[in-house]
Amino acid sequence: MSSEQTSYRVVLNDEEQYSIWWTDRALPAGWQAEGTEGTREECLARIAQVWTDMRPLSLRERLAA
Repeated sequence: MSSEQTSYRVVLNDEEQYSIWWTDRALPAGWQAEGTEGTREECLARIAQVWTDMRPLSLRERLAA
């Protein structure tokens, strides 16, 4: 399958860190589907839109305390 035909999904972990993963493969341990699926470019655009603070959730919470 060429990269233009490959379908991806946006995934995130418990630390609210984002990545992309192939839709035809099982998700790796610790990651869940965010809900967006499409081309690599579409998924990366979604991540750029929603992942505005790159710090892990645990660090953000620690700094807010």
